[in-house]
Amino acid sequence: MAAAVTGLTGVLLGGLVAAPGLAAAADRVTAAVPPVAGGPLGHLPAARASADPKGPVPNPIELLPSDPSPNGAVTAADRDFVIKVRLAGLWEMPASQMAVDKGTTDRIKQIGQEIGPQHKVLDAMDRRAAEQLGIALPDEPNTDQKGWLREMEQASGPQFDRIYIDRLRAAHGKIFPAIGIIRSSTRNDVVRQLAAQANAFVMTHMTLLESSGLVDYQSLPQAPPPAPAAAAAQAAETAKKGTLYSSSGGRINPGLVWIVLGAAVLAGAYSTVRLIRPR
Repeated sequence: MAAAVTGLTGVLLGGLVAAPGLAAAADRVTAAVPPVAGGPLGHLPAARASADPKGPVPNPIELLPSDPSPNGAVTAADRDFVIKVRLAGLWEMPASQMAVDKGTTDRIKQIGQEIGPQHKVLDAMDRRAAEQLGIALPDEPNTDQKGWLREMEQASGPQFDRIYIDRLRAAHGKIFPAIGIIRSSTRNDVVRQLAAQANAFVMTHMTLLESSGLVDYQSLPQAPPPAPAAAAAQAAETAKKGTLYSSSGGRINPGLVWIVLGAAVLAGAYSTVRLIRPR
């Protein structure tokens, strides 16, 4: 019996020791695979490993299929997202042209020169997705966006520079949560790809806007604090499902240990009976 317990315990612990090593090996293999070239955002810098914070912005959507079919149901949230991508381009393209014309520094002008044409590319992607999905798109900015454009038209000098950076940076910050929700929840292939494409552009544009040195980070809205109750609920759900590791400390699930020991006891009892049974 002792031998059986030792053997089964050794198999279990051996698997636990090997699991992290296998995961690390898988990560090394994944990291060694180069990104696929010729993706739908080939005009953006390709991904590369670099510790330089000023290196190129990664382009993970090169791994997406180049021409997805419109499979999967389209929800109201999906439709709203496609419309919001269109609205973003309708006001940020003229705003960026104003940055080119009215910016007081070469950096502001350069930011406008990059964001404007990139929004044209994203707008074309959005209009194509809307056509595939039968979604009607607006032809002009909404009321708030028109107000921001009037504000920029009336401003000049350094005041214009700050308004341009602040308005676009705030708008890009708000769209991030919407992109994350749609990217992780949509059932539709076309919407999923559009969300990934929009995320790449938004990150690029936020980086460009922040490179102006005019973003007032202290005035940005704070993220809500994490909810401890949610973490506790997740830990309880993990334990209920009988996973091998606990969610908090990486320990072996006690229920699984008892199953292994019970099997060992039965095996030992069976062997003992065979040994003492008269022949």
